[in-house]
Amino acid sequence: MTAATPSAPATPPNTLLLLVRHGETPTTGKVLPGLAPGLHLSERGRVQAERVAERLAGLHIDGLYSSPLERARETAEPAAACTGLTLHEDAGLLECDFGEWTGAALADLAALPQWQTVQQTPSAFRFPDGESFAQMQARMVGTLEALRTAHAGGVVVCFSHADPIKAAVAHALGTHLDLFQRIVIGPGSVSAISYSEGQAPAVLMVNSTLEPLIGLRAS
Repeated sequence: MTAATPSAPATPPNTLLLLVRHGETPTTGKVLPGLAPGLHLSERGRVQAERVAERLAGLHIDGLYSSPLERARETAEPAAACTGLTLHEDAGLLECDFGEWTGAALADLAALPQWQTVQQTPSAFRFPDGESFAQMQARMVGTLEALRTAHAGGVVVCFSHADPIKAAVAHALGTHLDLFQRIVIGPGSVSAISYSEGQAPAVLMVNSTLEPLIGLRAS
């Protein structure tokens, strides 16, 4: 009798993190809102939030997390309604703390000499009385690491902001923080990072606004 060939150990499923930037607000592209409360989605932003929920159809989602700011929560609410999942706030997904620059017009900031540092060597910049880009990246990456560990093998959707998502994608790509401004993360877009045990993270999607997301789970 031939001995049965031992089966190979099962490969643990990858953990998929979907990073969603909040939808448009009345000030998108005009000011740095930062951590200031009271900023809500525009009508276009609400449409973008509904579109994100539609794109999640068919995915078995294990966790929904949002920055506590209104614009992020409002973007997440249609997804929570469609999935029936509880939406959890996580301060690690917050926007960068722009300190004294909070609420400033981008046109005015672009005229400052410090703006060149923000764009060209952000790793060396700290916002006056606020957060540095390096601190923001460490916070965001640490938060995503905790969420992927808590939901190992599952799908987690995180609603956040442009700069934290850009920094997380740059980290996953192994790209220096000084180059993270080259990554574009538009309102209502989805970026996807897959984690497999013992391997480097895989960036599956960046700044996507169109296709259904169910196909990512087979990756």
